Amino acid sequence: MPFSAPKRLLPVALACLAVLFVAAGPGHALLGFSSGPTSLKPADGVVSFPVADLTDGKAHFYAVDAAGKEVRFFAVKTKDGRVRTALDACDVCYPEKKGYRQEGDFMLCINCGRRFHMNMVGDQRGGCNPSPLASEVAGESVRIKMADLAAGAAYF
Repeated sequence: MPFSAPKRLLPVALACLAVLFVAAGPGHALLGFSSGPTSLKPADGVVSFPVADLTDGKAHFYAVDAAGKEVRFFAVKTKDGRVRTALDACDVCYPEKKGYRQEGDFMLCINCGRRFHMNMVGDQRGGCNPSPLASEVAGESVRIKMADLAAGAAYF
């Protein structure tokens, strides 16, 4: 009977793992298992997040409820020091709802595979470019108007 204790612990261990995976749902990164968008709540007609979140040079993905839909966007601080924001969708591939992912200094459309240099994000409009999203840096925060997010809801 020296091996019976580990057999009884297996269901408990599996239950603990299941709880961890459920807790790591969209919008949360727990132990690196999930990297979904961070959910933002509007206040006074804007959503905001700290500029400090972008100092790593990586694209950070966010989601907010706007115009009855979950609108997803990403923000990145490029090497020129500019904060750039765009919807996680483009004029061409938005019906597929796949969005973008970062590969080095490029954003890659997950649907068609086209790549766009980070320095183009927020400036280039049309085609498969990430759809620009107006934003401003105010003090230590990046601010995006809910009206601009609601205007982008048609992509989602």
